[in-house]
Amino acid sequence: MIQRSLILLKPDAVARGLSGEIISRIERSGLKMIAAKLVHPELEIGREHYKKDIEWKIKVGERAILECNEFGLNIEEVFGTDSPSEIGNSVVERNAEFLNSGAVLALIFSGPNAVKKIRNLIGATFPESATPGTIRGDFGLENSFTGTKRKRTTYNLIHASGAVDEAEEEIKIWFKPDEIVSYRQTHEDMYGY
Repeated sequence: MIQRSLILLKPDAVARGLSGEIISRIERSGLKMIAAKLVHPELEIGREHYKKDIEWKIKVGERAILECNEFGLNIEEVFGTDSPSEIGNSVVERNAEFLNSGAVLALIFSGPNAVKKIRNLIGATFPESATPGTIRGDFGLENSFTGTKRKRTTYNLIHASGAVDEAEEEIKIWFKPDEIVSYRQTHEDMYGY
């Protein structure tokens, strides 16, 4: 099934000069780039991008509480609260602030099972858990402790849509329809898609 996926090369990836390498890895997987733009997103774009439901916020907040306990950090000192939903709100704000902190390369890739394929290419959310050979596993310099200790998000280089419906909603935030290009790659005819 042909899908589209939003990719954001975050400020850490752009500042470290990894954009070309990351794009190359995704293109070599057979997916095609159909949109690209370098932006310095407003804080509101980041907030809209990370707009999450209460269940997500609670889950993220509970994970943050466990991590703080594991790291020996005081949750209230790190997040100003011990409420999972309020911690989730803080994570959303920290993520939005990070996107707003520098240049972001927004991309759309398409192809068969693009969402799952890209998620496999980028690796686990936290670089310390990402396997070698994935983008985060090979290039990630941080771990969840680093961001938590510094009261900010963990720098993990890249965002990729987690589901097809999520991809379509995220694409609307970052791109206008006339910014998306349609063309055929040589292998599309060979494989019949």
